[in-house]
Amino acid sequence: MARSRVAQPQTPFHRDERVLAALVQLLLVLVVGAGLWLLVRSTLADLQAKGLAPGLGFLDNVAGFAIGEGAAYDPASSSYLAAFRVGLGNTLRVAGTGILLATLLGALIALGRLSGNPLVERLGAAYVEVFRNTPLLVQLIFWYQGVVLRLPGLDEGLALARQAGPVGSDARALLFLSQRGLALPRFRPGEGASSWLAALALGALLGLAIGRWRRRRQARTGRPAGGLAWGLSAWLLVAVLAWAALPAAPYAIELPAVGRFKYEAGRVFSPEFTALLIGLVAYSAAFIAEVIRAGIVAVSQGQREAARALGLTEAQGLRLVVIPQALRVIVPPLTSQYLNLTKNSTLAIYIGFPDLFNVSLTIGNNTGQFVVVTLMIMAVYLAMSLGTSLAMNAYNRRIQLVER
Repeated sequence: MARSRVAQPQTPFHRDERVLAALVQLLLVLVVGAGLWLLVRSTLADLQAKGLAPGLGFLDNVAGFAIGEGAAYDPASSSYLAAFRVGLGNTLRVAGTGILLATLLGALIALGRLSGNPLVERLGAAYVEVFRNTPLLVQLIFWYQGVVLRLPGLDEGLALARQAGPVGSDARALLFLSQRGLALPRFRPGEGASSWLAALALGALLGLAIGRWRRRRQARTGRPAGGLAWGLSAWLLVAVLAWAALPAAPYAIELPAVGRFKYEAGRVFSPEFTALLIGLVAYSAAFIAEVIRAGIVAVSQGQREAARALGLTEAQGLRLVVIPQALRVIVPPLTSQYLNLTKNSTLAIYIGFPDLFNVSLTIGNNTGQFVVVTLMIMAVYLAMSLGTSLAMNAYNRRIQLVER
């Protein structure tokens, strides 16, 4: 006869670990939710008692305060929303330019520290240690108060390739640098600018198609592809032919000019923007340099020896063998540095640059809607950070090794 199975004793409900864990988590969620609800309710009641019921209607009111730098803005007619957009544009401008310049400077410092030249290595190490271990706010104040504002006046400022002509009569140069900021040449669009930009877009698509075709040819035949060089050459060829085919130049170069009291032409950057950009780039480049250096050092020495065995020069081995492998180590921490640079731009308030944070505080002071304005600031910086992380993570997934 088959033996009957012995019934397993069931765990009591009040002693089941899974049930207890679920109950504890549910209780924690209820407690946190109740605390947040009480906080929100108390805040709303306090704001309503002061006649400051939260809402977005105030954004349509006339701002009435001036913004020294940014997109077109009239304080007498522009709304608070327009002022908010100007601050956002200034933040995006300084963050985007800062990320690009800090990456280039950090890469140069990292390569200098790995160059094998004792002097260059020590200079790179000294740069990293000084800028990385000094508070950013102190550096910003130094660049603004101790450097930019100590430059010569407008009539005695530094000039590159200055044309003949007295100051105050539209004197021009390739570059002006003074207490009034930095002035660079600007490209002014002409009648054929839109047509030329369309040709550039078509040339980029053609370059991508040619580059992909060359890479497929390399995979099929084993010959060197040169896909990047071929793609860039095709794009440049389309750009040159389109420029020559247009009846008028699509863009004209406008050299900066010095007037009696300010720069009258060219791309002008205020002293505050100049100091903020220099400070952010100098500070972030020190961290980026260490990230890049660590990524390159993480590639084993055998890879370099294999590159030399194949007849590659040091530069070719670095570009074709070491850097592609180092990027897999570099990109994740590099993303954090980009996010830090963007968020550190809020320190611009201490040197008077009208970034998003500075302009938003002015809006909050004028309207009393600090809660709503703060939430708007948080939402914008969260969106910028998530967008940057999304782009960098997508690139990181693309360069990762696919294991079989």
